[in-house]
Amino acid sequence: MTIQSTLFLHEEVMLLALRDEEGTIASGTMYQYAIGATILAELLLNQRIALDESRKKKLVNLISSTPLGEPLIDQCLEKIGTAKRRASLQTWVSRFAGVKNLKHRVAQQLCDRGILKATEDTILLLFTRKIYPEINPEPEKQLIERLRQAIFTDSRDVDPRTVVLVSLAEGTGLLKIVFDKKELKGRKARIKEISNGEITGKAAKEAIQAMQAAVMVACIMPAITSAAIH
Repeated sequence: MTIQSTLFLHEEVMLLALRDEEGTIASGTMYQYAIGATILAELLLNQRIALDESRKKKLVNLISSTPLGEPLIDQCLEKIGTAKRRASLQTWVSRFAGVKNLKHRVAQQLCDRGILKATEDTILLLFTRKIYPEINPEPEKQLIERLRQAIFTDSRDVDPRTVVLVSLAEGTGLLKIVFDKKELKGRKARIKEISNGEITGKAAKEAIQAMQAAVMVACIMPAITSAAIH
């Protein structure tokens, strides 16, 4: 199976997270959790997984192990399929966010598509790091326009993938690096409507809720640990 020509959700998250010219991750974002949640969203939307509704804590059930043809998603699908016991969406978001070399793997995919290029820069004349400046801005322009249409209009015709992306970008601090904060403040009610899943299907809503819960845990746990130490 060949990789689709349109971008996967986690590739779109990476485009939003990276500074175009510098090729580094914008500060103040939790992009890893957005990537983890978008992988789950892809699996839900493509009917590879579903939720067991019989319990209070909804657990992920594997429906199909058929690969989607995208290495990262397929690796995560295999993790679900080979897990010793079922886990919640929230747990899987955290696990996928912690996949080894996550940033570099997703960025390299965008390099393979001709959107980014991989290069290196030096920090303090001592350390080198890989960076991914943008060389084809058109896909990100189209992506941002999709987000703009969803946020700054009152259309009810927003596709599920865009709904997921708006919600995850809001919950992980990515929206504020794409749009003016004052403009976003004026559309707070609209963003909340989207983030609450009021204009989307069940699968997208579940992925959004899982990401929000995982991000909350990620924010709270360091604070709890710090308080315990002190």
